[in-house]
Formats: sequence, C-alpha cells, structure tokens
Amino acid sequence: MPKIGMEPLRRKALIDATISAIGARGSLDVTMSEIAGRAGVSSALAHHYFGAKDELLFATMRHILAELNADTRRAFRLTATPRQRVSAVVAVSFSDDQFQPEIIAAWLAFYVEAQKSTELRRLLRIYARRLNSNLMSGLTGILPRAEADRVAEATAALIDGLYIRRALKDGVPGAQTAIALVEDYLETKLSGRSLP
Repeated sequence: MPKIGMEPLRRKALIDATISAIGARGSLDVTMSEIAGRAGVSSALAHHYFGAKDELLFATMRHILAELNADTRRAFRLTATPRQRVSAVVAVSFSDDQFQPEIIAAWLAFYVEAQKSTELRRLLRIYARRLNSNLMSGLTGILPRAEADRVAEATAALIDGLYIRRALKDGVPGAQTAIALVEDYLETKLSGRSLP
C-alpha cells in the first residue's frame, strides 16, 4: 500500500478544520490560528501550506465542489434512465455527506463572500453550470430543450433555496423532506412526459 505523505494529510486536515470553523462561526470570519488549532497544527504550518487565509478558503471551496462532483459521478453510474439521473442529482445534493450543518454554513458563507471575491464568484459559477449540466443530462431525455432548461433552473433554485432554509431554520427541512419537496416539483413537470 503506498504511503501518503504528511503534506496531503495536513492540507486535508486544514480544509476540514476550515469547514468546521466556518460551520461553528456561521461566517468566514475565522482566523488562520483558529483553523490551525482545530487541525492540530501550528498557525505557521497553515500559512506554509496555504499562504493567506483567502487561499485556504478558496482551496476549501474547491474541495467542497470536488466532493460534490465525485458524489454525483458515483451516483450517475448507478442510473439507467434520464429520470433516474435527475433524481440522482437531487439525492446527492441532500445526501449525508453534503447536507450537513458545517457544509451548509460553508456554502452560505461562500455565497456571501463571492460578492466581493472574483475567485469565489468564479467557483460558484462553475458550481451553477455543473448543477445545470447534471440536471440537463437527464431532463433533455424527457423534455424538449427549452422546457428542460426551465425545469433545470427551477430545480437548481429549489436546491439552493432549501440549503438557505436549512441554515436559517435550524435543521428544517431535513434531507428527506428536502428531497421530497424537489421530487414533488419534478413529478408535476415530468409526470407522463417523454420525448417522442
């Protein structure tokens, strides 16, 4: 079994600590020292690996997006129909790995910070395009393109909106309720539909 160097492990520990610190604080108003303490490393080592706090925050957002993408790809491998692909996107969005308080807090904090940061805004655009593409990969097999575009946009808005509600309502809705709400919307749009 190949050995994993300390650097990747420490980088991952710092990213996990960043998510935890943002979740606890509910904002990006965390210090490198606080993050380093949560990761069990010195502040100097955190600066060595990431430079400034902004670089660590950017790496954290990239990590969250990479995990979401990997989870979606794994879920897609288990699908056989366009409708299952759409449901897979919804299920992954509200999975235990994604729909947890720290990750939700990180998403909200990144959305706010993206209004000031070009790099974070670019990452959020990548997320939005990827979410749309993933939804369209199933919807275009069910609906005409223009209609699929509208349903994809509304579904993405529901997903993002339910994250905001979860953050603001202290745990409500839960993952299963969120999935059911999005699936109810999709069912009204897709019931009995298929491309000729």
